[in-house]
Amino acid sequence: MEIRKRPEAKSLHEAAAALGLDPSDIVKTLVVKTRSAAHPEYLFALVPGGRSISWPKLRALLGVNKLRLPEPELALAATGYERGTIVPIGSANDWPVYADESIVGRRIAMGAGAHGYSLFVDADDLLAAYGATVADISVPEER
Repeated sequence: MEIRKRPEAKSLHEAAAALGLDPSDIVKTLVVKTRSAAHPEYLFALVPGGRSISWPKLRALLGVNKLRLPEPELALAATGYERGTIVPIGSANDWPVYADESIVGRRIAMGAGAHGYSLFVDADDLLAAYGATVADISVPEER
C-alpha cells in the first residue's frame, strides 16, 4: 500500500493524467444506501473509472428493490470522508464491500481519505482484507 500526494483534480480524467494512469486504474468507492432489513443500512461499491454502478445488477445481487447514493452530507456523516476521498480503509463504519470483477488482479489507485492524495493498493489484497463480494456490478459510463 502506498499513499501518494497529487495535485487536486476536478475530474477522473484530470486525476488519472496527474498520476500517469488510465482512468480505469482509478477505482471509485461509492457509498450505497440500502432499504432492506436483510442488509446493513449502507455498503461500499468499488467501481473502476469510466464505469458506473449498474443499479439493476447490484439490486439483483443483493436481492433488493431499492438502492441509492446518499446525499454528500450523509455520506460524510456515515464514513467520515468527503465524496472524492471515500475509501473503506479507516471509514467510520465497517460495511460490506462489493467490487466490480474488472478490478481483480490489478494494482489500483483510489481515494485516500483527503483531497490531493491517492492510495495505491493491490486490489486482490484489499478485496481479501474486506471479504469483498466480487461480481459484475458496473456498466460503461455514457458520454
